[in-house]
Amino acid sequence: MESKPIKIIVVSRNVELVQRLKGLFPEKWVHVIRESNIDRVLERFESESYDVLVITSVAFKAGEINGIELLEVIAAKSPTTQVLFVVESRDIQIAMSALKAGMYQYAKLPIGDEELRLLIETAIEQRPRYGANLLLEADKRKVQFEKLIGRSPSMQSVYRQIRQAAATDIHVLLEGETGTGKDLAAQAIHQQSVRREGPYIPVNLGATPAELVASELFGHEKGAFTGAAERRKGIFEQARNGTVFLDEIGTIEEKVQVSLLRLIEQKKFHRLGSRRSISSNVRLIAASNQDLADAVQRGIFREDLYYRLDVFRIVMPPLRERQGDVPLLIDDFLKRYNHKFQKNILGIAPECVSLLESYDWPGNVRELKNVIQRAVLVCTGEVILPEHLPPRFRPDRPVHPKVSFEIGTPLDEVEREMVIRALAATKNNRKRAAELLGISRRALYNKLRKHGIQ
Repeated sequence: MESKPIKIIVVSRNVELVQRLKGLFPEKWVHVIRESNIDRVLERFESESYDVLVITSVAFKAGEINGIELLEVIAAKSPTTQVLFVVESRDIQIAMSALKAGMYQYAKLPIGDEELRLLIETAIEQRPRYGANLLLEADKRKVQFEKLIGRSPSMQSVYRQIRQAAATDIHVLLEGETGTGKDLAAQAIHQQSVRREGPYIPVNLGATPAELVASELFGHEKGAFTGAAERRKGIFEQARNGTVFLDEIGTIEEKVQVSLLRLIEQKKFHRLGSRRSISSNVRLIAASNQDLADAVQRGIFREDLYYRLDVFRIVMPPLRERQGDVPLLIDDFLKRYNHKFQKNILGIAPECVSLLESYDWPGNVRELKNVIQRAVLVCTGEVILPEHLPPRFRPDRPVHPKVSFEIGTPLDEVEREMVIRALAATKNNRKRAAELLGISRRALYNKLRKHGIQ
């Protein structure tokens, strides 16, 4: 058993099953609570996470809500919870439906103490170690901010900075690797600001031909250049009282940098081919996936423009540094592409989550989004399996799971978790686990006894 008490919720019409479980396991190992029917189970999961859910078929049928739908929700939203069904012989058909809905195992009544103990211990040992309880009310409030998703400390910091930036009208510079969500952060700033009723216009400067950037931003008069057949308003004119998001700001040529600097300093610009100044009333948010300070040092980006843009900087963290956010993003993308492709995929296999969490994600959230989109498209069943992932995620590739701990975590707890992870990675092969940890087998056995790991 584990050092932290295992939390079990039992759904039963009487207390007999609860009392038996309490008698089979020491209280310091297992904490058991009871509900008389399934109607309040979802409410329980919204306030606390559980390792095991034990349901009797009598209590399952006694509730007013649809039990199968409830199991589907728990399987999708709390993937680390093992669901056990204890059924009367006449209710085997219900158990079969429950298995399809995400139940882990079932047992027929009457059930002996030894069988019940083994059922619970096996469920605990085999439960997935990855995934978050997305039903937690406290966590649901932290998970999503506008269109950004993540509960990791790095993303909570981003949310806080976005609120601070949105409270003023200062210019914002978003930095971060490609695919980290700089565009979504810019949208969030606009939506949280007093300009939310005004237009929000994003411009990908890196995808705009260099010769057209000035015209795109500032507009042009008829005849200003070859092909200018009529007057055209630029982005800064169209976005009056709103927000302009300039992505890949580091790609613009120096002449455009000068015009942009003038707009920032004087809040005025003029269309190409015109000498008439036009007042600008826009909020400017710029983004770059390169280090602009380095670009200034190399002489390819104006220093004065850089300092005008770098008033409030927000750095978007790469996905590999967002501990625990991958399952949340998977859940969101799964819903999105289920709807788009008219699929009914209930969830993703725990081994898939493990593979995805151990990956470095050089393409960040955008790459994960594309992986899930592909998996939903090719999956023909109800669960996404490793075979539905691109070849680079297949289990035959060596996977090196990463483990992180908060500063202040007791060393005993760190050691215990590392031993458990090593055993899981080697499928309980203790010789290989010892090699993985860099210790002798005797030292490993000592640590197993020390931490009560069986």
